[in-house]
Amino acid sequence: MSTEIVVVRQPIEPLELRRHLGCPFPDMVKYVVDVTQGILALGGEMHADAEKLLLDHGSHKEALWGGNVYPDEEPDRRIEHTSLINIRPADGNRAIEITDLDLRAQIEAVVRRLLPIV
Repeated sequence: MSTEIVVVRQPIEPLELRRHLGCPFPDMVKYVVDVTQGILALGGEMHADAEKLLLDHGSHKEALWGGNVYPDEEPDRRIEHTSLINIRPADGNRAIEITDLDLRAQIEAVVRRLLPIV
């Protein structure tokens, strides 16, 4: 099990994703996607920590969106677009969940490319 938050730039093996299960959530792993760079930060307890890691690596706040992945769920239920960092009225999102369907599609494309089990 890994509690470390990692920046994922290339597709990872399913086992690598599974190492984040139980740290601290038994069935889910948090992620933050940079939709501009097509990368994500994976793991940790809070989306804000993953967001900070990406900001420290040159990402811009307006490109970062959080969610959760549930590797053992049915394929259409593995990605959840919910995070406190998504509450950004200035960027057109007033809810904890991402409401823009085009943005959700962009995020899902990055998640599915980098986390092939999803």
